[in-house]
Amino acid sequence: MESFKDICHRVGLLARTVGRDLTEKRNAGFGIESKGHNDFVTDLDKYSERSLVAGLESILPQAGFIAEEGTRTQLAEHFNWIVDPIDGTTNFIHNSAPFAISIGLQCDGQMVVGVVYEMGRDELFAATLGGGATLNGRPIATSAARRVDDALVATGFPYSNFDRLEQYNRALNTFVRRSHGVRRYGSAATDLAYVACGRFDCFFEYDLKPYDVAAGSLLVTEAGGRVSDFAGGSGYLFGREMVASAPALYPEFLQIISQSFGAQ
Repeated sequence: MESFKDICHRVGLLARTVGRDLTEKRNAGFGIESKGHNDFVTDLDKYSERSLVAGLESILPQAGFIAEEGTRTQLAEHFNWIVDPIDGTTNFIHNSAPFAISIGLQCDGQMVVGVVYEMGRDELFAATLGGGATLNGRPIATSAARRVDDALVATGFPYSNFDRLEQYNRALNTFVRRSHGVRRYGSAATDLAYVACGRFDCFFEYDLKPYDVAAGSLLVTEAGGRVSDFAGGSGYLFGREMVASAPALYPEFLQIISQSFGAQ
């Protein structure tokens, strides 16, 4: 088997090829379906996923898949791809960047490869376990922010699950009052990539799916940052909640989130 570095390189080439193809095809028009309240899928989501799955199968035939649109759902014993063919579909529909392809590879439950290709800016973020994180081939690192008072905070607004809206608003109120500002870009994969390269200092969101955050979580940790669930634990990938932060900022940031959401 190839090294994870070589696999990551091939995945990056695939993501960029498919992403550029999508940006050309979107101008020709596409169909839109609703999967639920404010939850959309386009013909190009499905096209992207089929293209990605075919390419990833050629890179690592023994791997299984967790893919958003269900093109492949069978898990394998050791290796599994976690794929979001277009993260930020609503942005994509309105041609309002960012929107990204997100591809992560797990080995025995641990993230080992992460690639996020943000189509609007033609930016390829990539990371391998123990190999650091890059943006268009150049090393990146999280910010040096130490206090929430000095931080730019990223988040995702609830769009269909409002069960924790009161707790979310409690956290949001704190950050609006204390931080440099709060940004909602509409693509969790891109938010995490931006934490990894220091454009954002921290990020939080609930009701996330594994394919939203698998690749981005590795980008953050390989760039020197911290990632956890709202209680500071490791259940963020399938636990539907995540915080990601520059390392020095993480304790204070997590404390606000934990208190706001009542995490134990």
